[in-house]
Amino acid sequence: MMRVYLDHNATTPLRAEARDAMVGAMGILGNPSSVHQEGRAAKAALEKARQEIASAFGADGAEVVFTSSATEAAAMALAGREISGAAVEHDAVRAWINEDLTADADGIVGPQEPAKSALQLANSETGVVQSLPSGLAVTDATQAFGKLPVAFNWLGADMAIVSAHKLGGPKGIGALVMKRGIDLVARLKGGGQEMGRRAGTENIIGAVGFAAAAKAAQLDIESGAWQRVEKLRDLLESTIENDAKETIFFGKGATRLPNTSCFAIPGWKGETQVMQMDLAGFAISAGSACSSGKVKASAVLQAMGYDATTASSAIRVSLGCDNTEDDVLRFAESWLAQWRKFRARAA
Repeated sequence: MMRVYLDHNATTPLRAEARDAMVGAMGILGNPSSVHQEGRAAKAALEKARQEIASAFGADGAEVVFTSSATEAAAMALAGREISGAAVEHDAVRAWINEDLTADADGIVGPQEPAKSALQLANSETGVVQSLPSGLAVTDATQAFGKLPVAFNWLGADMAIVSAHKLGGPKGIGALVMKRGIDLVARLKGGGQEMGRRAGTENIIGAVGFAAAAKAAQLDIESGAWQRVEKLRDLLESTIENDAKETIFFGKGATRLPNTSCFAIPGWKGETQVMQMDLAGFAISAGSACSSGKVKASAVLQAMGYDATTASSAIRVSLGCDNTEDDVLRFAESWLAQWRKFRARAA
């Protein structure tokens, strides 16, 4: 049986456009900091990629600082600052904030002082989309970029965190997008690359792949591909709910990413379900991939008011544009078969 990949919020398959662009970039010889012809050619490729990412993210006129990941971008934006946030944020953001903001039962957060707050645009586990207040200090746009029609220039945030591998680009490259004039202390010091924001020879191959993936992702949005995915997500949830009526779908009362469904049967461990589905040929997760291997309840769901038993019973199914109705129905059938066994054991 062909395996079905349903974990796109953890990482997405590398797009053909990104792969082809990266193969082409492998022939670029020079260091972009060198002034000779080879260096200038490398610099031109890097700056072209920077501008294409800015355009795809609606960030024309802003600064795009390349990093090794969204995690590094978060550290660059937040380290050494007094920033408020909520426990629904990704661990890469939570590591640097004061968790003094609260979320409601759908995971919605309302910062009172936006200029001193960080707020994700979309949650990686539940898919819940936040309404960002004007003047926000930092937003984690990692999950939203490439799935939603967003533009940095109208988000209202001073800085945004993005990542290539969440939209079909390569792993190992991300970016911090900043309004011009933001003063940050470089965490990586050395050669002064990236406008003095982040030292180290730039990853040209990764940047070129990131740019190609970002352009292709925008075409998916414009073509309505994610509207089709949303219908598949809704089909998955209705199929499960028709039989397993006690299923809790997290964040269902809020606007969500079109591809994300996070749900639980309290008492049926999330990691058990992940293993059962893996054996059945389906790749899903029990939360953020950055927490994989840790047997603990979801901090996101607990921040939304759910108890530890429910929070540790959740799984996440995150679809991609390549998934089909057959994929969704086959998964639902396999999951319901395991649910019936769980229910029989619990009786």
